[in-house]
Amino acid sequence: MTPIAEKRKHDERLTQESFTRKMLRRPELAAIGGAVIVFAIFALISISLKKTGFLTVSGVASYLQVASEIGILGIAVSLLMIGGEFDLSIGSILGASGMITAILSAQYGWNIWSAILVSLFVSLAIGAINGFLVIRTRLPSFIVTLGTMFIFRGLTIAYTRQITGRTQVGGLKNVLGFDSASPFFASKINIAGSDFAISIVWWLVIAAAATYFLLRTRPGNWIFGIGGDQNASRNVGVPVDRMKIILFMLTATAAWLVGTIQVLYTGSADTLRGQGREFYAIIVAVIGGTLLTGGYGSAVGALFGALIYGMVQQGIVYVGIDADWFQVVLGAMLVGAVLVNNFIRRRVSAEGK
Repeated sequence: MTPIAEKRKHDERLTQESFTRKMLRRPELAAIGGAVIVFAIFALISISLKKTGFLTVSGVASYLQVASEIGILGIAVSLLMIGGEFDLSIGSILGASGMITAILSAQYGWNIWSAILVSLFVSLAIGAINGFLVIRTRLPSFIVTLGTMFIFRGLTIAYTRQITGRTQVGGLKNVLGFDSASPFFASKINIAGSDFAISIVWWLVIAAAATYFLLRTRPGNWIFGIGGDQNASRNVGVPVDRMKIILFMLTATAAWLVGTIQVLYTGSADTLRGQGREFYAIIVAVIGGTLLTGGYGSAVGALFGALIYGMVQQGIVYVGIDADWFQVVLGAMLVGAVLVNNFIRRRVSAEGK
């Protein structure tokens, strides 16, 4: 082989290795592969058992709706985790925001748009409080938001009982302004004879916006830097404290949006709505490739993590498996995702040496 041919072969090998390392660096790689595998498994089971509801358009609509609601939360949580923090209060914010909207509109006769805006303001205030407490106390965000989770859920239950005498409020479909608000939060889009929830559109738009924000803007780059080393980021002029407060406000906004969607879709609110959603959102983010240690992750990964969540939850029902197994499968996927993510990171690090 001539020296020129040897050099060309060597260059091609380096190019191939560089492409492989580039692909392995993508946080969403495992989640995309996992989504394909999960779909294939349920498709094969559906066909073998002759229970093909999972493969129908209505089946797709059902698991996409489930994925969209947890996905909206998961994307916001993923951004916060990339920045090195956690928010366990989003479930209580979800329930509180929905209840504020319900009480103001159904109990006091407000126009539902005004009630929605008030609930948004309260949610943003809670997010800002979470961020401020984390910054000022220097306590782990896990502890701070665990505390605020119980505080705001307890306040929601206590005040709702005091005002209404119960923990559920209904009748929202008859309140002033519901007909104009419903198309934005509770409408359905008919595709191939099946109805797809508008929450799916919200989910996809938020994922696209978050991806652009992370990869194409300076603040997005700051988030990765803060999660990787906040002291180094602060030393080069990154407004670390301000960015953290903004990220907590973003997770609160995501919780408000899902709470509003649920309230308008069902026409009612429940003080316990959103309970446990904070953990599912973290699971979705981790399955999507976001590291618990911060500095690494993607919105696209959270999108596919939510898709896996939706397919598993609805797929189990469609193929006739006991729904009690859902949490078993979800826990196994969480552990598996962490192991896969660690393996990929070690592989990339080894190839880089």
